Amino acid sequence: MQFTLFSLLGIAAFVIGLVLLFSGSKERSDTGDWSSSIQWGYLFSMMGIFAFLASGLQWSLTAVLLLFTLITGATWVWQKIAMKGKTENDSNHFRDYMADFFPIIAVIFLVRTFVVEPFQIPSSSMRPGLIKGDYILVNKFTYGIRVPVLNNVIIPVNKVQRGDVAVFNYPIEPNLNYIKRIVAVEGDVIEYKDKVLKVNGEIQQDIAAGDYNYANDNQANISEQAQRFHATFAGKQFDVLKEENQPSVLIPTLLHYQDELIKHDLPNELASQCQYESDGSGFQCTVPQGKYFAMGDNRDSSADSRYWGFVDDKQLVGKAMLIWLNAGELSRIGKSIQ
Repeated sequence: MQFTLFSLLGIAAFVIGLVLLFSGSKERSDTGDWSSSIQWGYLFSMMGIFAFLASGLQWSLTAVLLLFTLITGATWVWQKIAMKGKTENDSNHFRDYMADFFPIIAVIFLVRTFVVEPFQIPSSSMRPGLIKGDYILVNKFTYGIRVPVLNNVIIPVNKVQRGDVAVFNYPIEPNLNYIKRIVAVEGDVIEYKDKVLKVNGEIQQDIAAGDYNYANDNQANISEQAQRFHATFAGKQFDVLKEENQPSVLIPTLLHYQDELIKHDLPNELASQCQYESDGSGFQCTVPQGKYFAMGDNRDSSADSRYWGFVDDKQLVGKAMLIWLNAGELSRIGKSIQ
């Protein structure tokens, strides 16, 4: 359990909600409405439970929505049975409120779990195609219909393809979502040597396209510099960034993530499936069954599979589709993700 500011605010909201519920009038007004204390009490209580589960207990949003859907759904059924044949309003405020929430929560849960999910780009690791501040839509259906929370495929649809831009649970901290490009699938041999990507012996063709400057993610007044390249890979065309003086692998960063794997008691598959050059000039990996190798398009400013390991199929969230909002650059709205 982690007592973050968000979880503490959740506890405070829940307590306020309980006080309002116990202190407010339990009778309907002449108009048939419950008192404002009851209405605000339920709102604060649900907000508090949501914040505590998501932040304090580190539940995923899908798990929280599933719990809310089950509770409100059971209450909805309870109300239908209790009020069968009756014409008056339900006198049980808990049952009345929870039943009313059910249709809304159920629709949100179904759409977000099985159809589409919004996602905000958190960093510059996928530049130049995706930038910090982009809000994108993720197709949850394309990689198969999956069991909520467990994320096992129950109805296959499409397989993950090389070159796909995918959102997935970060293996070290599964409650965080990452977005990267899938550059290798199970059984592939991937090699990244002197900034040249090769999969199963096939070289990714990169054509120089000039310099690229962008603002540092943490300090906007600092400009980052890289070289832009047009890449052709697995039938897809997109741009990548490389920094001339950076090695293919930062060895101190690699060692840091190896320590993180140990700290979180996670297997280090890179040790058995990969060989790294001691000077950081390159590596070669064989992707295990049911796994994927993901890299950021901003090659030298991306913490990805070369550092923390492979992405398990159960960690997939979906395939990135399009940008639906960027408040700072409205021209990016509607742009498809290649």
